Amino acid sequence: MNKLTFDSFNKKIFIKAPMEKLYWCWGTSKGITSWFLREATYASDGKQRLSEDFIQPGDDYVWKWHNWDEQETGKVLQANGKDFLEYTFTGCKVSVSLEDHKNAVLLTLRQFEIPTDEENKLNIHHGCSNGWTFWLANLKAYLEHGILLNETEFDLRDIPLSGFEFVNM
Repeated sequence: MNKLTFDSFNKKIFIKAPMEKLYWCWGTSKGITSWFLREATYASDGKQRLSEDFIQPGDDYVWKWHNWDEQETGKVLQANGKDFLEYTFTGCKVSVSLEDHKNAVLLTLRQFEIPTDEENKLNIHHGCSNGWTFWLANLKAYLEHGILLNETEFDLRDIPLSGFEFVNM
């Protein structure tokens, strides 16, 4: 049995959707903004990709969320065009793998190389683990039922601790 540690975590979910659609949801700026981000730009050598273009290893990205003024910048480390992506994210790495299970796809998200000081245990391990749990459920709701669960109607940015208290931030 694998041991739980603060330097990584896995989140898994079965989603009844074609693998190609799931990969599109993670691997294009149009796809990732359909369920997760307010805005996503990917660029290679300073040239921005079109919204339907698939990301490529080496691409730089800028991600902007709903209800959060900060942005995340990073790099696409791997993207095979089919069933695996890996990014730098919040000073560590996130991988997404897709595995066909006949009537569903098993999506496994792994966040790893998390620093284990007390601040990162709270903000990265705890915060991202909770966040990814919601966002993967949001992706499932979007693809299987055509609904989004994340908050876009109410502005939560001025509410203290909103990122820790609202489950659909």
